[in-house]
Amino acid sequence: MPIPLHRAQDARAIDHYAIETLGVAAYTLMRRAGDAAWVRLKAHWPAAHRIGVLCGPGNNGGDGYVLARLAQAAGADVQVVMLPGGEPHSGSARQAHADWLAAGGGVAVFAGSLPARDVWVDALFGIGLARVPEGFAAAAIQALNAQAAPVLALDVPSGVDADTGAAAGVCVRADVCVEFIVAKCGLHTGAGRDHCGHREYDALGLPHKACAAVPPFVWLYQQADIAAFLGARPSNAHKGLFGHVLCIGGEHGMAGAISLCAAGALRAGAGLVSVATRTVNVPMVQGQRAELMVSAAESADDLAPLLARASVVVIGPGLGREPWGARALQVALDAGKPLVLDADALNLLARTPRKVPDAVLTPHPGEAARLLASDVATVQRDRFAAAAALVQRYQACVVLKGAGTIVAAPGCHPAIIDAGNPGMASGGMGDVLAGVIAALRAQRLDGYEAALCGALVHACAGDHAASAGGERGLLASDLLPAIRQWVNPGSTCV
Repeated sequence: MPIPLHRAQDARAIDHYAIETLGVAAYTLMRRAGDAAWVRLKAHWPAAHRIGVLCGPGNNGGDGYVLARLAQAAGADVQVVMLPGGEPHSGSARQAHADWLAAGGGVAVFAGSLPARDVWVDALFGIGLARVPEGFAAAAIQALNAQAAPVLALDVPSGVDADTGAAAGVCVRADVCVEFIVAKCGLHTGAGRDHCGHREYDALGLPHKACAAVPPFVWLYQQADIAAFLGARPSNAHKGLFGHVLCIGGEHGMAGAISLCAAGALRAGAGLVSVATRTVNVPMVQGQRAELMVSAAESADDLAPLLARASVVVIGPGLGREPWGARALQVALDAGKPLVLDADALNLLARTPRKVPDAVLTPHPGEAARLLASDVATVQRDRFAAAAALVQRYQACVVLKGAGTIVAAPGCHPAIIDAGNPGMASGGMGDVLAGVIAALRAQRLDGYEAALCGALVHACAGDHAASAGGERGLLASDLLPAIRQWVNPGSTCV
């Protein structure tokens, strides 16, 4: 089952529900959080004896004081550091601070540097910071990042926006982050994903009804969720049941892109795959995959019979932005077929925007910025808002690629793909993804399901391929054998 992710305001609402409706004392939740964090610290760094805890003035700092007391009681050498003027201001945090002092603990005031420790705990802000860290807070985060010991972040790495994943200023780079009560949507996409390190989650003993009291903002999909989309094929199956994908692209010098797209469609299980490309590319594309039906398409008249036979059209890989590509896109848009638009099809669409309600758009942040007449920084600052704006503007399903790919569609909850790796930042990866999504659409998944399942299959295939030889040097074609495994949920993929 996918994992529900919430915003900071949702976490506060659930916290309030637990206190006011279920009668769980606020300090009880804080003690549970500190205990859960201490358990994680021991599990990840069992030999650590010198523990540093950087505490802020809010409840996140209170969690840190609880952890400090538990660590000291277990025999650890604990040093707590707070910001100048950073005395606790919430009732629970004040109680945690008092209990720490009563247990014989002390608190040092940050003066520009941090002492050497075996592990540091980031308990500065959690979800309580809604602005870029400044002054002593920024200096403390910089000092934490500069020291050599691993860092455990409590709930959210300080400085990261828990809702968007944006890291506008200086942010803690954690090795492990333990999220409390609910998992936060911003920690699973964009820069937030990079700052968290290994993520873990603890509901702090709250019953399911407490966490379900507020609907999730987004769902997180992992490799185990693939099987829900792809059932076994009937024993009397024939290729006509699994659709006919037409791949359009391959301007002069760019035949490789459309070849990769078509190969992705084949490996993802389309019944038939055709390619329409420039005449000069036909021998090369045909020579790479004997299973492909490759046609020269220099005009709209050439495309018409190919479009008539197709059940799904994917256009854009290697398409170019010259008149040939622009004409091909116009013909494809007017054909009334389910579409997957990638690469230069998106760049051309951005020139003359129009609604494409039966399409899946697969932009990377640069293409998304062009589609929205915006810029990459704005897209990455709030990837959820960018995906929603694309859905609204084009009335289409959107796959916003990147770390923590987001899938969104009209009337559907947005989703995050919890798979993929930096090795996939190489040419041709998006071409393969477009083919995979088109193949799943041809196999009678609706646009949102095909986009979600396709992005998940593609990302898991990338992780599988990287596990065999590392991320650096990973090729798009390396994913093709693993894609076949992942679209057959009963096969062994790890």
